[in-house]
Amino acid sequence: MAASELYTKYARIWIPDPEVVWKSAELLKDYKPGDKILRLRLEDGKDLEYSLDPKAKELPPLRNPDILVGENDLTALSYLHEPAVLHNLKVRFIDSKLIYTYCGIVLVAINPYEQLPIYGEDIINAYSGQNMGDMDPHIFAVAEEAYKQMARDERNQSIIVSGESGAGKTVSAKYAMRYFATVSGSASEANVEEKVLASNPIMESIGNAKTTRNDNSSRFGKYIEIGFDKRYRIIGANMRTYLLEKSRVVFQAEEERNYHIFYQLCASAALPEFKTLRLGNANYFHYTKQGGSPMIDGIDDAKEMVNTRRACTLLGIVDSCQMGIFQILAAILHLGNVAFTSRDADSCTIPPKHEPLNIFCDLMGVEYEQMAHWLCHRKLATATETYIKPISKLQAINARDALAKHIYANLFNWIVDHVNKALHSTMKQHSFIGVLDIYGFETFEINSFEQFCINYANEKLQQQFNMHVFKLEQEEYMREQIPWTLIDFYDNQPCINLIEAKLGILDLLDEECKMPKGSDNSWAQKLYNTHLNKTALFEKPRLSNKAFIIQHFADKVEYQCEGFLEKNKDTVYEEQIKVLKSSKFKMLPELFQDEKAISPMSATPSGRIPLSRVVVKPSKSKMAQTSKEHKKTVGHQFRNSLQLLMETLNATTPHYVRCIKPNDFKFPFMFDEKRTVQQLRACGVLETIRISAAGFPSRWTYQEFFSRYRVLMKQKDVLGDRKQTCKNVLEKLILDKDKYQFGKTKIFFRAGQVAYLEKIRADKLRAACIRIQKTIRGWLMRKKYLRMRKAAITIQRYVRGYQARCLATFLRRTRAAIIIQKFQRMYAIRKRYRCKRAATIVLQSYLRGYISRGKYQKMLREHKATVIQKRVRGWLARLRYHRTLEAIVYLQCCYRRMMAKRELKKLKIEARSVEHYKKLNVGMENKIMQLQRKLDEQNKDSKSLLEKLTTLEAAYISEAEKLRNGTERLRMSEEEAKNATNRVLSLQEEIGKLRKELQQTQSEKKTIEEKADIYKQETDQLVLELKEQNTLLKTEKDDLNRRIQDQAKEITDVMEKRLIEETKQLDLDLNNERQRYQNLLQEFSRLEERYDDLKDEMKLMMNISKPGHKRTDSTHSSNESEYTYSSEITEAEEFPMRMEQEPAEKRAPLDMSLFLKLQKRVTELEQEKQSLQDELDRKEEQALRTKAKEEERPQMRGAELEYESLKRQELESENKKLKNELNELRKALVEKNPPGVTVPGAPAYRVLLDQMTSVSEELEVRKEEVLILRSQLMSQKEAIPTKNTMTDSTILLEDVQKMKDKGEIAQAYIGLKETNRLLESQLQTQKRSHDNELEALRGEIQSLKEENNRQQQLLAQNLQLPPEARIEASLQHEITRLTNENLDLMEQLEKQDKTVRKLKKQLKVFAKKIDELEVGQMENISPGQIIDEPIHPVNIPRKEKDFQGMLEYKKEDEPKLVKNLILDLKPRGVAVNLIPGLPAYILFMCVRHADYLNDDQKVRSLLTSTINGIKKILKKKGDDFETVSFWLSNTCRFLHCLKQYSGEEGFMKHNTPRQNEHCLTNFDLAEYRQVLSDLAIQIYQQLVRVLENILQPMIVSGMLEHETIQGVSGVKPPGLRKRTSSIADEGTYTLDSIIRQLSTFHSIMCQHGMDPELAKQVVKQMFYIIGAVTLNNLLLRKDMCSWSKGMQIRYNVSQLEEWLRDKNLMNSGAKETLEPLIQAAQLLQVKKKTDEDAEAICSMCNALTTAQIVKVLNLYTPVNEFEERVTVSFIRTIQMRMRDRKDSPQLLMDAKHIFPVTFPFNPSSLALETIQIPASLGLGFITRV
Repeated sequence: MAASELYTKYARIWIPDPEVVWKSAELLKDYKPGDKILRLRLEDGKDLEYSLDPKAKELPPLRNPDILVGENDLTALSYLHEPAVLHNLKVRFIDSKLIYTYCGIVLVAINPYEQLPIYGEDIINAYSGQNMGDMDPHIFAVAEEAYKQMARDERNQSIIVSGESGAGKTVSAKYAMRYFATVSGSASEANVEEKVLASNPIMESIGNAKTTRNDNSSRFGKYIEIGFDKRYRIIGANMRTYLLEKSRVVFQAEEERNYHIFYQLCASAALPEFKTLRLGNANYFHYTKQGGSPMIDGIDDAKEMVNTRRACTLLGIVDSCQMGIFQILAAILHLGNVAFTSRDADSCTIPPKHEPLNIFCDLMGVEYEQMAHWLCHRKLATATETYIKPISKLQAINARDALAKHIYANLFNWIVDHVNKALHSTMKQHSFIGVLDIYGFETFEINSFEQFCINYANEKLQQQFNMHVFKLEQEEYMREQIPWTLIDFYDNQPCINLIEAKLGILDLLDEECKMPKGSDNSWAQKLYNTHLNKTALFEKPRLSNKAFIIQHFADKVEYQCEGFLEKNKDTVYEEQIKVLKSSKFKMLPELFQDEKAISPMSATPSGRIPLSRVVVKPSKSKMAQTSKEHKKTVGHQFRNSLQLLMETLNATTPHYVRCIKPNDFKFPFMFDEKRTVQQLRACGVLETIRISAAGFPSRWTYQEFFSRYRVLMKQKDVLGDRKQTCKNVLEKLILDKDKYQFGKTKIFFRAGQVAYLEKIRADKLRAACIRIQKTIRGWLMRKKYLRMRKAAITIQRYVRGYQARCLATFLRRTRAAIIIQKFQRMYAIRKRYRCKRAATIVLQSYLRGYISRGKYQKMLREHKATVIQKRVRGWLARLRYHRTLEAIVYLQCCYRRMMAKRELKKLKIEARSVEHYKKLNVGMENKIMQLQRKLDEQNKDSKSLLEKLTTLEAAYISEAEKLRNGTERLRMSEEEAKNATNRVLSLQEEIGKLRKELQQTQSEKKTIEEKADIYKQETDQLVLELKEQNTLLKTEKDDLNRRIQDQAKEITDVMEKRLIEETKQLDLDLNNERQRYQNLLQEFSRLEERYDDLKDEMKLMMNISKPGHKRTDSTHSSNESEYTYSSEITEAEEFPMRMEQEPAEKRAPLDMSLFLKLQKRVTELEQEKQSLQDELDRKEEQALRTKAKEEERPQMRGAELEYESLKRQELESENKKLKNELNELRKALVEKNPPGVTVPGAPAYRVLLDQMTSVSEELEVRKEEVLILRSQLMSQKEAIPTKNTMTDSTILLEDVQKMKDKGEIAQAYIGLKETNRLLESQLQTQKRSHDNELEALRGEIQSLKEENNRQQQLLAQNLQLPPEARIEASLQHEITRLTNENLDLMEQLEKQDKTVRKLKKQLKVFAKKIDELEVGQMENISPGQIIDEPIHPVNIPRKEKDFQGMLEYKKEDEPKLVKNLILDLKPRGVAVNLIPGLPAYILFMCVRHADYLNDDQKVRSLLTSTINGIKKILKKKGDDFETVSFWLSNTCRFLHCLKQYSGEEGFMKHNTPRQNEHCLTNFDLAEYRQVLSDLAIQIYQQLVRVLENILQPMIVSGMLEHETIQGVSGVKPPGLRKRTSSIADEGTYTLDSIIRQLSTFHSIMCQHGMDPELAKQVVKQMFYIIGAVTLNNLLLRKDMCSWSKGMQIRYNVSQLEEWLRDKNLMNSGAKETLEPLIQAAQLLQVKKKTDEDAEAICSMCNALTTAQIVKVLNLYTPVNEFEERVTVSFIRTIQMRMRDRKDSPQLLMDAKHIFPVTFPFNPSSLALETIQIPASLGLGFITRV
């Protein structure tokens, strides 16, 4: 396909731009050949017409597809040109924050001006052992490639780091050296790698300075060779330096500084040791203040001084030498302050006693007068004489500066030599890796000699680089058998010839320096005459005659000739050097001792006659000539050293690192396109691209091409041969066969062809997507239509039904409404009628009432008026009547008074006469009779009245007084008629008073009632207020209660949370302590192994040094077997002592400092281990205390122990006697009688049986009596206080001595005492038995009571239940009762079975004894008797022995036991055929027997031999998983056995009674349990390392690279790094490989009987390794961060989870270790656009750190064009949302992390006495006991 055919509409291209160099644009119209204008649209939307150059006939470069942007390797780009490279670097640097990019064999490193977390040890471990193309670009990848190629090809390597000042060369070289130091380690344990790294601070302090472009610019070049031994471990290093910028010592430009060391000295001037240097502020010295910038932001010079001194100490530069260095440096500073005074134009002087010069002379140890003289004078030599000439002030200043530069340069070289001595190794160097940190191409406004040398070196390096790239391309083409066509590339040999050839610039410069009157101007003229117009690369500036221009490979550079000669000669006056050589300061002459004779300077170019000429001495011309011959110029020296460097580089395999400076302002992550392009052109990256683009830059393997472009093939095109398939397809796709070539393993494409294929693939995929979308959309629309149609029919049905129901409802409602209306209207009318009727009736009633009331009122008024009239008229009539009557009465009274007076007079006259009285008396009797009669009538009336009165009194009791008063008043009225009126008046008055009082009382009552009402109202109001207050108080109380409850709940929740957190923290602390302890244990084991290796090496060297004699240490086995906590320490202490005892000539060379250091380290680790172990034990004891309190084991009394021992001794003695007697009887019977006598029915048999029974009974009785007496005696002895034991025993002995003569008394006393003791013991036994019986009866009564209560409760519960439930409950109760009874009976049955077995064994023993006795009895029986007696058949039982679960062995068989059971045992046979943990059981049974014998030496020896044997077999076969797993299982089982049978109650809970009998009795092996626990931890860690080594190669391939789901992820175009991989693929691993390996591990552990909890921990560790390694590789591989890869990872994780479910390991915690990997896979698949997506990501990825999330988002790369990149704004949103999260800044997971292991106690149910020892183990020397 022609290139012009790609310029179609919407194609994107690059056009030049003055601001950003290249700008992207899009074609708006197809390009046709012959068009002069391209219509473009820029990215900002502006349209542009771009004019094409008709002469160049070149179209603008095409832009790569977006899928290729951001590639790790620039050679993977389809279009290889400058804008593509620039854009790819910018996208990676700005958007993805990736500073490293491959460009073929070159690593491009862009300085971020920011500390990045990508250089830690975790990153180093991640890159270690990886292929270069598999990981993202990194300086560590280049270092790993160099290290790997050195080991594989056995060829020296070089890493060439170049770039501008400030681009990061020094840092890159430093990280490369750090990588080598970390990965390779040191062979001599002398911290060589630390010394290599420590050389950096020293060299930076004396060789780096601040420039305008870089705060830490290297002002010299250095090449460090790091040496390795045959095992590729660092043994030493060597450093070569190039072209130190000496002029910086005496001059600094604006905003620059001198070398760092001067400012560090000034900052540390206040230190006591620096007082003698008389330093001050940096602004005080001329050599440090010229730049005006003495400080660097963020740098503390005082702290840097401490680092420098520490590095010097580490490199072996002692304090005295350090102070000497600082003294010389301080002297240089003071020398710069020396001032000169002009006497005239040609001479000058120094003021007398000039302080700076005085200090200089004091520090340098030289005479003041000598130095002052030679600073102002010089020596001139002629053929016959030598003259001393004064010099001018300017010349003196130049001479002073030259001396300062010379001193500093020599000091620099001296320090470099000492650093090299410190880094030098006595061991033989096998290979090396060189790191070249050299200045890049430089061009400034004013370029001088230094820039000329720097650019000359870069020309040489560029030539070597071009040749290497060209060579690699040629090798690749030849390897793939591609026709090789010569590629035209830039060759800078002409430029190099211009500089270094004969009559070149350097040659002319050296020639001019030899001329007596040579000058810069004359040299410039020679250059013009020689090269101008003859060499195209040399030009002359138009406006200058003192400059020249050279066309370098990077750019044109104009050099100023001024100063070239002076810098090239680098001359200093010989007399000044002689003064310094004569110094008293010892170190100073060392700086100049290797210098050759310095030729004096030639005459002054001015040719003036000197003022004074003093003849000193004649000079020998021969000597001067010789010195001149040997004096080499700086240019000549630099050319030689450069030639040597190029020879070294050509002899090595180079690796290139090009450092780029993105901007001149040191802003982090700011990209200046102009500066970057300038550096890319200068450093050769674009030249690499051009060479690659000239041939076939894009290369695919056939499998990669097939996988990527399978979509472009039809089914019929796919053949079994992938190569032929690719050829057939390519011939159809690309018609021009020159655009591609087929190699052996790869397809080679011209530039742009991959983009064309990608376009075809994208079009095909787009068409397929459209077809799929069309089909899917049609299917979805039809499905939607059918769903809508079905829904419409359903809706219609429901609607029509609903309408019908609505119509029926309407009709029903209408009829109901009519009926309701009828009744409602009727009701309304009736209601209205009734209302009207009621209203009418009411009106009528009211009206009639009103009329009636009117009539009534009228009648009432009339009546009342009539009454009033009647009353008034009556009153008037009465008034008139009374008046008339009063008048009449008054008249009558007056008349009667007159008549009475007349009568009275008559009566008075008559009375005076007797006859009158008589007349009177005659009438009086009649009157009395009448009165008597009246009185009787009145009495009758009074009686009737009294009766009525009594009745009235009965009826009216309450008014009795009133009636009596009334009767009395009546009587009184009768008696006192006259006073009636007066009384009435008084009564009326009293009534009036009473009425007044009543009114007063009523008024008071009203007031009181009013007051009561007021009081009641107030009281009611008060009650209401109180009620309100009460309600308020109640509400407040409720609120307070609620608040209190809430607070209590909150406090409870807080306390619970805090408790949970504290518990978690305690668990975490415990785990951390465990992990720390186990890490220390791991370090200890590593040091122990190292110590053993050193010991073996020492022994080997000792044996080599004494070939004729080989000494065997007799204590070797015992030393080996001793294993206690201090065993290693004692060995470490004894070993040097043994070495000292041997003669000095026989000892092998040993680094005693190293040995003592190792010994000290071992001691420290032991102490730390012991402290950690104590702390761990303390915490575990606290945890155990909180769970349960262990009861103290009851100690057996001494009497009982004594009783047992006595009983055992008695039984043994009796056994021996019986055996002897039986043997004698057997012998006698065998000798004398025939065998038939032993028939059971024989008389002899019965007689012997009876005798035997009686004798045995009597014997048992006697033995019991003796034992009882002895036990009582021992108990009484025990009862005596301990402190008086010895005295009492002595007194008793004395008494016995005294009573020898009185033996009878003593015997009687002893017998009585024994009798008393016997009686007392019998009484105590009876009492104990009685107490036991009583206690048993009480217990039985209590159990019966409990049973009775339980039965009553059950009966009461049953009665409350319904009948059915009652029956069920009774049945349940009966079943429970029967079950309990059944269990009790089973226990009794087991006890009886045990008793029966015991009796059977005793019976067999007795039968055996009887059989032996029968032999002797049958001698007396005749043969006839034998015939008459019936012969009964006899069963002869097999001999069975009651084993105690112990194994007996001899002391001398211990090595054989360890050898057969540990060292020579094959785990596979034991695991398959025998019980798991058999070696552990055998070893423990041996330990039991040693404990039974109470032999502590044997126990200790066996345990230590076992531990050392396990260590030895693990050291021998430490890489075999099966062996390590086997011994981990057996070590844990041995540890569990020691715990289970230790006798501690905490470990005996699950034991059977028989197992409790097997507990250890004599020794407490808790210390050895700790030792075994430590050993188990070491084995576990070794097991983890083994499985890690096995799984490591599988994980990345199986979890990431292999496509478990075929066709999901596509292959992107590979770069050059895929073909330069260090290790070829030997076979890929799949996920099935990992799962099979996991299953293998698990089955092996199960076969070995590993504890389930321990197996779960191993599985958890395996899954952690898988998750950590996978995630780390994902974070370091941009090509793996895609949507499809996330799907693959999630599927792989699901398969691992399925494996866990199959193995029933889901609760092992293994799944949780994969959580970070799962979340990373989810992060690759979720949407990453909106803020909601960011929030979801933040909540989802809680197991990932912020750095990991941001890294994944930065690395996310679309595999297809349909995926979208993550925008920078979205990543910033994520960072903003997660800024408050406190997590680790570490990027990678620690794949080497080992979880702290625990060994939960797991007792065994296996009985020790049942274990059989197979013959295959070869343990026939062991006996079961």
